[in-house]
Amino acid sequence: QVQLVESGGGLVQPGGSLTLSCSLSVVRLDLYAIAWFRQVPGKEREGVSYIKSRDGTTDYADFVKGRFTISRDSSKKQVYLAMNNLRPEDTAVYYCAAGPSWEIQPTRRFAMNAYGLWGQGTQVTVSS
Repeated sequence: QVQLVESGGGLVQPGGSLTLSCSLSVVRLDLYAIAWFRQVPGKEREGVSYIKSRDGTTDYADFVKGRFTISRDSSKKQVYLAMNNLRPEDTAVYYCAAGPSWEIQPTRRFAMNAYGLWGQGTQVTVSS
């Protein structure tokens, strides 16, 4: 059974940085597209960043462009989200999600129902 496990969340001051990790118990990471989503209580889960593991294609939501960077280490079967210049509005539970890369078209990269595998989430709190 494939499992996704997020780590790296925590409390950080505005302007600070955190790097989240997502470990995937898959045989081959390059078969998957992986996305980071986030959710705050009372709001819908929203897509943050995407990577197609095979070729490294990335995509970002407008509200994180220039601040967040997604990357992967196929040998370690891990995906990272480096978050810089964090703002209070980035406070949320961050989830990683994975799905077969050939099934996720560009227009669906940030669609929750495009992904069948989800982690449990990690809390990120940006506060002074």
